[in-house]
Amino acid sequence: MQKMMTYQDQGPGLLSLYGRALLPKRRTGSVDAGRIPQLEAEIIGMQTDTPDLYRYSKLCGFAARTSVPVTWPHILAFPLHLKLLTNPAFLLPLLGLVHLRNEITQYRPIGVGERLNLTVRLGNEAETDRGLEFDLIAEARAGGKLVWQEASTTLHRRSGSAQKKKTGRPSLEQWPNTIEVKAPGSIGRQYGRLSGDMNPIHMHALTARAFGFPRAIAHGMWSKARCLALLSQQEDWRSGAVTIGCDFKKPFFLPGTGLLNWKENGKYWDYQLLNSKGDAPHLTGFVRWQ
Repeated sequence: MQKMMTYQDQGPGLLSLYGRALLPKRRTGSVDAGRIPQLEAEIIGMQTDTPDLYRYSKLCGFAARTSVPVTWPHILAFPLHLKLLTNPAFLLPLLGLVHLRNEITQYRPIGVGERLNLTVRLGNEAETDRGLEFDLIAEARAGGKLVWQEASTTLHRRSGSAQKKKTGRPSLEQWPNTIEVKAPGSIGRQYGRLSGDMNPIHMHALTARAFGFPRAIAHGMWSKARCLALLSQQEDWRSGAVTIGCDFKKPFFLPGTGLLNWKENGKYWDYQLLNSKGDAPHLTGFVRWQ
């Protein structure tokens, strides 16, 4: 594993990384499974209660607590994500990468004001019928102990990769609890500025159309965080060690309305964010307490 850079207190500046993200990469046709570079970067002593924490909690709907939202370290680690993906050794173009899945394990609540050592690395590459998949693996340590980790699975579609054949839409199981989720037209810009994820498909209808979308779409990690903010306000929500995963499905177009639908089964909950008709998922996921 090649350690690229160690940062103290805060991550790399995003402005220069945005410029690199827009530059064309070398040809990627020869990039095969096993060719994702082994890169790693870290931040030492990252403060958790940055000025953006309150804005993030409000934007996603998390209630004020003494611990940070379970998805907050993802935001803190994002500059390291971009640092790795803009490294010259990473040959895949950033624009067009597809976020497929996200899984977070929090081993204990992280207190507001705690300092974390954050590490991000690339790994788990695999050839699939859709193209090349790999993970951005993030870990947070406090006092030398692992307190939080995340795997964000990303897809690079290859030309000639098999496409899934469209079949009849399977019937969705409807669960007993449902809450309406509203996503205003500006949520992509608001979340993008706060998170650093300024992908054009989230910013505006005009920039989204350049990539084949009729309107801007919500960030998958905003959708996940919004679902968790609502779930965490339920009476039977637990504290402590937890793993929360989701698969991103159909785009959540902005502005839009979705339906958070879930069922509770002790230490294991299932949830899904459906479209306004309730017949197609934007994401499906689970919560598992340890």
